[in-house]
Amino acid sequence: MRTARRTRLAAVATVAVVGNVLAACVSPPDAGPPASATSTISPAPSATAATPGRVAADDPSGPRYVATVPAGATPVVRTGDDWTMPTWARPAPFSGFFSEDASVKDHVPVRSIDVTWRQLAPSADGPLDLAATGRAEGMAFAALGDQLAEPGPYWLRLFASGVDWAPTWVLTKCGVSGIGPDYEGELHLPLWDDCVWSALRDTWRRLLVDGGVLADPDFRFAYVPGGFTWVEFDYDIITEAAERGQLTKARYLAWYARMLDDLAEIAGAQVGRLVFTGEDYPWGPFAGAEDLLAATAVQRGFGVRTGITEEFNFHLGEAPAYGSRIEPSGHLTLTRDDAGAARVFASENECYTDCGYRAKDLSYAIVHSNLKALQLQLNWLYVVPSDSYLRRYAAHWDWVRLSLGQRPEAAPDAWVALRDAQDTYWTDDWIAGREWTRRPWVRNLERWLVQVGAPGAIAHRSMADKHTADPTRENGTAYEGLRTDRASGNRSLAFRLDERFLPADHPARVLVKATYLDRGRGSFRLRHPDGSTPAVTLQNTNTWRTATFLVGLRPDHSLPSSTDLWLDAAGGDLHVRFVRVVRLDAAVG
Repeated sequence: MRTARRTRLAAVATVAVVGNVLAACVSPPDAGPPASATSTISPAPSATAATPGRVAADDPSGPRYVATVPAGATPVVRTGDDWTMPTWARPAPFSGFFSEDASVKDHVPVRSIDVTWRQLAPSADGPLDLAATGRAEGMAFAALGDQLAEPGPYWLRLFASGVDWAPTWVLTKCGVSGIGPDYEGELHLPLWDDCVWSALRDTWRRLLVDGGVLADPDFRFAYVPGGFTWVEFDYDIITEAAERGQLTKARYLAWYARMLDDLAEIAGAQVGRLVFTGEDYPWGPFAGAEDLLAATAVQRGFGVRTGITEEFNFHLGEAPAYGSRIEPSGHLTLTRDDAGAARVFASENECYTDCGYRAKDLSYAIVHSNLKALQLQLNWLYVVPSDSYLRRYAAHWDWVRLSLGQRPEAAPDAWVALRDAQDTYWTDDWIAGREWTRRPWVRNLERWLVQVGAPGAIAHRSMADKHTADPTRENGTAYEGLRTDRASGNRSLAFRLDERFLPADHPARVLVKATYLDRGRGSFRLRHPDGSTPAVTLQNTNTWRTATFLVGLRPDHSLPSSTDLWLDAAGGDLHVRFVRVVRLDAAVG
């Protein structure tokens, strides 16, 4: 959980005009193939220095870093990671980056509107005050009217629970006092008090319905319910109230159910744009009764947000609100049916060298926090151009932008990050009645491409790329990469492709990209249902490289153990940490 937050010490700045994201985020695909590459081995642009590809001037939403296609069957090898996308890739509907301020050149179109309850509601029954200013968490907020008058899409935070954020008439009318202070020094009102909640609920209605926010085409979503520190619904204030004897489990659960009922009634069909900011398995005082309340909010149709994917190994494998589950094998599965819904699944990836975090390997921390966000199939991601290092790692972030919110049927790529990582949250305790044989070790981050243990392809942990306590101690130890083990007869790594991504009756041209450790003097080749590719020869540079194979793929699960792709090693063991299948042509239908 965060111990600090980045603060903005000025009122919301004027931003450049940004088009309507919902109308413009998807453009007709360009079916033409990208330019071909003829070299067998070439230096690759790294995450810090990739060369932008060509994008049509009238459609800047396309990829800045375009995948090249080998001229023939001979694989192309480049040094480093490869985040390139096919020319037709476009952002998914209702997805993208959001921040405090919009930044068109960074592909961050959605700005914040921040207000306090006190500035909006000077009286219990009067209209909203559109001219008053406010302050919270060290930030100064312009008048709501001025913020709404700025152009472009926005998201909304209502800072409500703080004693310094709430109208003074609420304290007097309800006869309540503050609880705390929290880690930012703020006292908070008991939102579960019937009088306090009724007043806040009425303000939400006046803002969202009477004030026309829900009907505004520039409105994207709002964080709810409005408490506590940074309106991130942590449990420190709730726990303190319970320990003081001011709050019982029954009273809290009854209020929580009422809160969801009230906000759902206010939002109606747009309830998915109200984003509950709590989390699965919070650190609460009610003996686990609060563990699945975030999932309850999602079941009621709300959006949900986690703010802590920077700790990508910790606490987010078993995440019922997102549909993520740790299986007995340690692999993660994700089942969530939200197709066609304008619902928010969000996180915030900006605390790498801020908020008390100090990433040891900045590139590593950024990449894996985003892999975790995408494994959870998030569609919205909070970033800060400077603190998220959008420009330093431009190629990677461009890939993330084009990946957020994608459905498997239309996504540009499917992938698996091969790894063994600790989830230290579950070191001592686990869910009764569930198996997890390698606890607390989680195997891989997988998105429509699954690594399969098959005879001759039992993967072993690679020791070549170990990370510990990065960016925090509780993030545990991770071994990035799996390897073959020729000594035990396991000379291959095997993979199964999700049939939703590429059905067996629709064979397609794809690029298969494998990021491997160039160690030793062996070789490897890609096997698929219709044969094998020419081999990639290791050069013993001891660097990570990415091999790109062009194949016509018929993923009918016809290889052993119902798999579709095998990496077969010869002459030595093969270490691989990332595999992608890139669809060269846009999905039809």
